[in-house]
Amino acid sequence: MSLPPDPEKTGLRLTALCKPLGAILLAAGCLLAPAAHANTDTLSDLLDGSGTAGLGFLVRAEQSPYVGGGVRYDLMPLYLYEGERLFLHASRVGVKVFKDEAQRVDVFLDQRFEGFSDDRLPASLAGMAERGAGLDAGVSWRYRQPWGTVQAEFVQDVSGFSRGREVRLGVSHDWRSGRLTLRPSLTVAMRDARLNNYYYGVRPDEATATRPAYAPGSGINTTLGLYASYALSDGWRLLGGVSRTDLSGKVKDSPIVRKGPQTAVYFGAAYDFGTHKQHWAEESSPTHVKVLYGKSTEDGCHLAKIITLTCASTAKVNSTRIAGVQIGKPFIEQLNGWPLDIVGYVGLLQHDDRGLAPNGLQFDAFMKAYYYGFPWSDRVKTRLGLGIGVSLAQRVPYSESSSQAARGRQTSRLLNYLDPSIDVSLGDLVGSRALKNTYLGFGVSHRSGIFGASRLLGNVNGGSNYIYTYLETVL
Repeated sequence: MSLPPDPEKTGLRLTALCKPLGAILLAAGCLLAPAAHANTDTLSDLLDGSGTAGLGFLVRAEQSPYVGGGVRYDLMPLYLYEGERLFLHASRVGVKVFKDEAQRVDVFLDQRFEGFSDDRLPASLAGMAERGAGLDAGVSWRYRQPWGTVQAEFVQDVSGFSRGREVRLGVSHDWRSGRLTLRPSLTVAMRDARLNNYYYGVRPDEATATRPAYAPGSGINTTLGLYASYALSDGWRLLGGVSRTDLSGKVKDSPIVRKGPQTAVYFGAAYDFGTHKQHWAEESSPTHVKVLYGKSTEDGCHLAKIITLTCASTAKVNSTRIAGVQIGKPFIEQLNGWPLDIVGYVGLLQHDDRGLAPNGLQFDAFMKAYYYGFPWSDRVKTRLGLGIGVSLAQRVPYSESSSQAARGRQTSRLLNYLDPSIDVSLGDLVGSRALKNTYLGFGVSHRSGIFGASRLLGNVNGGSNYIYTYLETVL
């Protein structure tokens, strides 16, 4: 992500655009996503009921709090799941400790969207050490009434970066008119000295003639936001919004922090699979069980080449392997009457790095679309699939760490996951009714950081590909 040529002018242009952009976004539909410094989990009400999942994206533009930082752009993939107890809301995963019609108590882990990396520094931060995004553990309480919703959160950094704490208090009100839902909100965040000193302070060894050592200490930030969603159909929603954050006075006195407020605009879309009322929790729904084995591809044999059949070679030097199992449940069968099914999967892979690096596990959660409307499918059922979701590795696989190091790029354990595949009914091939719902096929296990455009995924540009063979049966 390159910085704008004139950060101050760009920041002024963003501020000037907020009012007309806000009007446009509200007409089309708005955001249910966190601001950079105030997060009371507005995604908690996006999905329709429990046992449902959703996918989407948000594009965010916000003014950097740092002098000369300009406008920061970010693509946030939305991975959403709402279970009876567990939930996943993009950057937040947690457990519902208590929930009724009026109150809800959660414990959670959440990524913090603050800081800067040492390879994307404006001049004001030159020579300073990286300030990592961090991971917070927290507890939240929400109380909802017809007049509005009151929320409170306590979070503690558990990543070892800032080791800071923050208490957030928020109030919001939902206003609905037809397909449009608007949510104005006010959030007050009380931050301790460790948190502010880490992200906005200057250490003595980082001080220069124009950048004196500084420790802002504790303080209170205030965020005003206007968020909403617009239902295009039963499943699709447009998302967007506008927020404005005022940092505490002591933070704004830091030599590395710009004086004005931090303005952000957002837009995006999401699809809620739960609107079709076919949930993971239904005991009568079939279960997909898939076992797979694969090898890493040659360097340069990327996903686009693989799916266009211009490259299908596995690595001959420093080859690594994967083996795993995936379990799935259908969310939608024959979407709108088409030969198209949507299945949700969770999977566990074992990386065999063959002595090149320590082996590790990989957890994947994704939604996968299967198309089977080919002219010959009544004789030999053929499925073309594409899965999209999130992948968390126990440790960065060797195929990623080695290729990223060769390019001077960073790595991340959390990345986007793609799973294209093609298979045929084994029963149709051998003439066995008992194997009608057993499939033999080939696929690609692909991890990537969406071209370095997503802070959620560590701004990673690159990833890994494994071509695998699999057997899947539907029970």
